[in-house]
Amino acid sequence: MTRTHDRRRAGFKERARVAAARESLLDTVAPHGRTATIGVADAAGRTLAAPTAAARDVPGYERAAMDGYAVRAADTFGASERDPAVLRASETMGPDAAVRVHTGSELPAGADAVVMIEDVEEYGDDVEVLDPVAGGANVGAPDEDVAAGQRLHDAGHRLRPSDLGLLKASGVDEVAVADPPEVAVIPTGEELVQSDPEPGEVVETNGLTVSRLVDHWGGRARYRDVVTDDEDALREAVERDLDADVVVTTGGSSVGERDLTPDVVGSLGKLVFHGVALRPGHPVAAGVVDDTPVVCLPGYPVACIVNAVQFLRPALKRAGGMPVPAFPTVEAELSGKLRSEPGVRTYARVSLDESENPVAEPVHTSGAGVLSSVALADGWVVVPESVEGYAAGETVTVEQWEVSP
Repeated sequence: MTRTHDRRRAGFKERARVAAARESLLDTVAPHGRTATIGVADAAGRTLAAPTAAARDVPGYERAAMDGYAVRAADTFGASERDPAVLRASETMGPDAAVRVHTGSELPAGADAVVMIEDVEEYGDDVEVLDPVAGGANVGAPDEDVAAGQRLHDAGHRLRPSDLGLLKASGVDEVAVADPPEVAVIPTGEELVQSDPEPGEVVETNGLTVSRLVDHWGGRARYRDVVTDDEDALREAVERDLDADVVVTTGGSSVGERDLTPDVVGSLGKLVFHGVALRPGHPVAAGVVDDTPVVCLPGYPVACIVNAVQFLRPALKRAGGMPVPAFPTVEAELSGKLRSEPGVRTYARVSLDESENPVAEPVHTSGAGVLSSVALADGWVVVPESVEGYAAGETVTVEQWEVSP
């Protein structure tokens, strides 16, 4: 264990850049390839494993695009206000007939156009057309919305509730979807308890938060019991879950005497990085054991969340064959100074007001253990490695990281 103690005395003299560390982790992740065929009604939030195409036209019939009268266009030729075409109001189509229709109504058989209601005068059983219409005027085609065979979604698309309505209307009853990636979440730390902490004890929150983030991002979390700071116990816990697509630990990832998880991962397999130039949370690590990627998140709650977003989220997405959507952003004026260490990427938590010209207010810009600084924030400002910070009054981009899956 000479290497371990040397590393602990030295600390993190070299820290990988965020992008490089992320790529080195993703190089260890392969899509799991498991799929299932499920009913459309149960497919919200699932990722398509194959393209989908419409099985039928939508709406499937010719329909009136305007309120008015369905007619044969030829019966209106030459009509004008001075010399209107006089048709008879009817419930069925025929020569010189006009059938009352409403927007969305099926076009009566034999009709090929619709005269808008404002272009007619009604006199008893007669309908006077004041303006001629051409064939197809104000008529929606059977495939106006969707054509049979039309490609609707590509593989990798995560289905939204609105997508389900389109699929059902298009005659698609079942879809092939990727199974959610399995992510084992292992909280570590001898001081952790689930409730009613005594002095010196801490309520376990990191594993819960990360588990729910896994679910939010389209995975399936295995939220494990707390594992104490013991090499044998940690090794057993990691080995137990190597059938998962990704294993993630929380806590014990730094260089102290009780920070054992990186060494355990390295002893079981290969450590691909340990220490990243980001704040908060540079003591993050990742490795691979028996082809299973393992992400070691820091124990401070804010650092844990930041690193989960930066490393676990893309790893989970790749394992599940899912795209990694960008987070929605808001441009806002900064109300206070944000500082950052040169060469380090900083994720500064901010709150946003709801005015027409949003203002971003820093929220506990230091303190990786201040969980409320995330829970009470609306997003974060990413300060890149090349920037030492932002001054009050500058326009910044706020990532609303908790909104997007």
